[in-house]
Amino acid sequence: MTEVSPSIAKEALSLLEWPRLCQHLATFTQTPLGSIAAQHLTPPGTIAVSQTLLAQTQAVESIENSLEPNWHFKGIADLTESLERGSIGGLINGKELLAIASTLAGVRRLRRVIEEREEAVPVLQQLVADVRTFPELEQEIYHCLDEDGKVAERASPKLGEIRLKLKGLREQIQQKLTRLIQRHGNALQETVITQRSDRFVLPVKASHKDHIPGIVHDSSATGNTLYIEPQGIVELGNRLRQTRRQEQTEEERILRQLSDQVVTVLPDIETLLAIATQLDLATARCRYSLWLGGNPCLLYTSPSP
Repeated sequence: MTEVSPSIAKEALSLLEWPRLCQHLATFTQTPLGSIAAQHLTPPGTIAVSQTLLAQTQAVESIENSLEPNWHFKGIADLTESLERGSIGGLINGKELLAIASTLAGVRRLRRVIEEREEAVPVLQQLVADVRTFPELEQEIYHCLDEDGKVAERASPKLGEIRLKLKGLREQIQQKLTRLIQRHGNALQETVITQRSDRFVLPVKASHKDHIPGIVHDSSATGNTLYIEPQGIVELGNRLRQTRRQEQTEEERILRQLSDQVVTVLPDIETLLAIATQLDLATARCRYSLWLGGNPCLLYTSPSP
């Protein structure tokens, strides 16, 4: 058999509008990686691969026809960037860790749907048979982080103590500044407490700066207002900044610990993402075919000469 040159194959795909078909298929995907994969598909190289892909599509169709409510891809994210950074020793941030946790949960949900099917879907069961979804890692991430990806106080006793100390310092500063506002309200442009350069300050009229001695951290564009940290709270401000650094150090330690746990199982997560992408593509093929009103194709092998 004569081998087809890459240029001829590319021209044939163009005539068949293969790139356009891939773009259409991508609109039916539900995950970022699925969309990328759909746009860069190449035709199957063998009858065996075609048969497997068709079997996956038909298996998903049976699930879709059963109106299975848990057959969706919510929470499954593109983790490529965060996993690459983690693999070279970088820190995976809180939001990225939440995306990892939601992806683990999302794939576990899909696997459960496949495993609990009364009608056998062996081609999908085989696909997810060795998938590991690490519920312990997922639970640890959710325990240590709040819904915004910020390290929660419950992540460690030390962090809880630091944040309690921060709260006490802020209250002391607020109380002292409130008393100054009450005594020297006429010296202020506004009777408010604000911040400049991570320090608590008061907006003092430039003409009244001697009424509230302290450190000038900023001024208004006109120069009429000086943002002064009163001398009486400078030491508290220093202690607050030092305690914030302690908080940041502890938060980074916890994120590092979680990042290291992710890196430990990195190959398994990459495999999980690849399988999730295959399931997304199978679902997209199923939904695209229903949209087109298509029917399963018949595959034949050429008889040997």
